[in-house]
Amino acid sequence: MQQRYIASWDSIRTHQVPAWYHDCKLGIFIHWGLYSVPAFAPMTGELGTVEMDERWFCNNPYAEWYFNSINVKKGPSYEYHLKKYGADFKYEDFTSLWKAQQWDPKAWAKLFKEAGAGYVVLTSKHHDGYCLFDSQYTDYSAAVSGPKRDIVGELSDAVRNEGMKMGLYYSGMIDWHFYPVPQYIQSELIGCPTFEYADYAFKQSKELIDKYHPSVFWNDIGWPYVGEPQLPYLLAYYYNVCQDGVVDDRFNGLHCDFTTKEYQTGTMDREKKWEMCRGLGLSFGYNGAEDESYVLSAGRLIGLLAETVANNGNLLINIGPKADGTIPEIQVQRLKDLGAWLKINGEAIYGTRCSERTSIVSDSLAVHFTSKDGSLYAIADGKQDGGFSFAVDNVSAAPVPLDARTDYEWQRSGDRVVINIRNYTENDGAVVFKFENQK
Repeated sequence: MQQRYIASWDSIRTHQVPAWYHDCKLGIFIHWGLYSVPAFAPMTGELGTVEMDERWFCNNPYAEWYFNSINVKKGPSYEYHLKKYGADFKYEDFTSLWKAQQWDPKAWAKLFKEAGAGYVVLTSKHHDGYCLFDSQYTDYSAAVSGPKRDIVGELSDAVRNEGMKMGLYYSGMIDWHFYPVPQYIQSELIGCPTFEYADYAFKQSKELIDKYHPSVFWNDIGWPYVGEPQLPYLLAYYYNVCQDGVVDDRFNGLHCDFTTKEYQTGTMDREKKWEMCRGLGLSFGYNGAEDESYVLSAGRLIGLLAETVANNGNLLINIGPKADGTIPEIQVQRLKDLGAWLKINGEAIYGTRCSERTSIVSDSLAVHFTSKDGSLYAIADGKQDGGFSFAVDNVSAAPVPLDARTDYEWQRSGDRVVINIRNYTENDGAVVFKFENQK
C-alpha cells in the first residue's frame, strides 16, 4: 500500500530514496531557454574555483545567467550585449528571436537513451522567469511566445516513451522577471522577498506536479524564505502524487533525498545519496563562444561517471541546445561516446552500490570500485595514452575484463593481483575488470 505523507517535516523525512534513483546512475540535464539566443558568456572558470563576488557575477561563465550578466551593467556579457543588440534591447525581447524551429523532442530522447541515461531533467523555469510550459499563472512562457510549444509536455512524453524517467528543474528562489534586482555577490542570492512571489512559486510548482508528474523535482538556489512554512505542504503533495519522486537539497537545507555537487562546489558522500551536476563545458546553457578545448573529453567524461558512481553518486551531465533546437555536435558525440562505453561496461555501473573499497587516485591513474550481486568491479582510468599498471589487494578470483578487446596481462602475489594494461587510449575510457565472489 502506498505510503501517505502529511504536511509535517516528521512525515516528509520518512521518505526513502526509491530504488530506480539508486540504480540508474546517469541523468541528462538540459538548460534551454531565451538565454540560448545570445548564447554568450566569458570562459572564467569552473564554479568553485572563482570567488563568488564581482569577479564571478560580472564575468559569469554560465550563459543561462545572461539576464543578470547584462543587468549588472559591467563585464564581458554586458559589453557583448551592447555591441550586438544595443542598450535598448531588453532581455524579454529575445522572445521574438527564439523559434526552436528545428527542435525534435523524439530525436532528443533517442539520443539520451543511446547515451545510457535513466532519467532526464529539463529546466522548466530558470532564473530569468521564462517558463517552458503552459502555465495558468503567467503568459511569459514558450507556450505563448517564442516557440509557442509546451516544451515540458512534449519532451516528457518523448522521454517516457523511451523508457526513461522525466524530471523537472525549477528556479524556486530566484525569478528576475518577477524581481529584476542585479546580483553582484553570493550574499545577494536571496531572491524575491515578497509573499506574492512565494505564492507564485508554490502554485507553479504544484502546477508542474499535477500536469507532468516529474520523477525528480530539482529546485535551485533555495526557496523563498517567507514561503518556508508552505514547504511541508508542497513536498508532501509531491510525494503523494509522484510515488517514484525525489527532491534535491536546495530547499534551504530543510529536506532532501539527495545532496548536490556542482562542478567544484559540494562534496561526495559515501553514506548519503548525492548527485554530481555540471556542463560538458564551463556553462550549462549553450555558449557559442566556448570551443572544444573547454569541453570534457570522452575519457574524462567516462572517468567522471566512474568516480561519481563508485562514491555513491549519480551523474547528471548537462547539455545546452542551440536556440534552433539542435544539440551542438561536440555534445552529441560526447553522449554517444559515453553510451558506447556503457553498452560494454554498464554492468559495473547500473544497479551497483558503493564498494567498501575507496578509490585509488593519483595524477596519472584512478581506480574506482563498485559492487553488485557479490562481485567486485575495478574501473581503471589511465588518464593518458599508453600503458599503465594497477593492483587490487585482498582478492582470490582472477580478473575478467568486461571488454574482450582489452590488451592486458596479470600476475598474482598472495592475495594481490597486479594488472598491466597495454596499448591504452585515454579516449576509449576506463577499463573494467570483474572479480566474482569478491567484496
